[in-house]
Amino acid sequence: MRALGFIVAGGLIGLSSAWFIFALRTHHTTARAGPTDRFSNVSRRTWLLLGGGVLTGIVTWLLTGWVLAVAAVPLALVGLPVLLSTGSAKTQIARLEAMEEWTRSLAGVLTVGVGLEQALIATLRSAPAPIAPEVHRLVARLRSRWNTEQALRAFADELNDATADLIAANLILGVRRRGAGLASVLQALAESVAADVRARRQVEADRAKPRATARWVTIISVAVLTMLTFSGRYVEPYATPIGQVTLLVLVAAYIALLLWLKRMATGKPMPRFMTSLADEPAAIP
Repeated sequence: MRALGFIVAGGLIGLSSAWFIFALRTHHTTARAGPTDRFSNVSRRTWLLLGGGVLTGIVTWLLTGWVLAVAAVPLALVGLPVLLSTGSAKTQIARLEAMEEWTRSLAGVLTVGVGLEQALIATLRSAPAPIAPEVHRLVARLRSRWNTEQALRAFADELNDATADLIAANLILGVRRRGAGLASVLQALAESVAADVRARRQVEADRAKPRATARWVTIISVAVLTMLTFSGRYVEPYATPIGQVTLLVLVAAYIALLLWLKRMATGKPMPRFMTSLADEPAAIP
């Protein structure tokens, strides 16, 4: 049976290595395959972590007898950075700051006396990177003779944020009334968004403290578990079927706690108030 186990493990290592190399070579091809490819959104870093995790898990299984490691190691390498990361909150703050900068830029262009459509097109060159794709599509719609209000609604839908709805709503009112004073309204709105950015940064700084604690506890726990796995007889009972089940329960409980912590440290976005174009029967395709 032991020989059969080594044969199976060797086969798994070979298949995993082949898949790992294939993933590295075909990453750019799959990334260009389009939205219909289920793997097109998987980053190269994720492929590397999965491939390395599978190989590490198989080696751990051979050395310790923990069959659970074949699945647990790659899942841990991919999942733990996500659970302990702050990328989502930082991305939201960066997009909000970009909206404030773009609104301020638009207000400055409007002060020279050009029309709203021309001012929107003029902001394309200086659009901040976090919202540059959305601004580019907004300008493309305006150049394609879209109705300005419908183009602004589509712009708000793509940004999918309550602050973007507020900006788009003020611009739509400017389109409907075509009166003076829109630049000052946008300038005041930019100041309000800037204050919101400062408040969110302070909140995120407070939320980062428990996340840092969880990150260090996880690193220490993984380091201690790794040392105990390859030294001494402390973890030998976990190689038995009952031990594997016990280990699975303990790992699942720890992951559940990390999920709970991440949910507590993640703020709920403010609800949008503008109607989506998809909900309107007269929407432009």
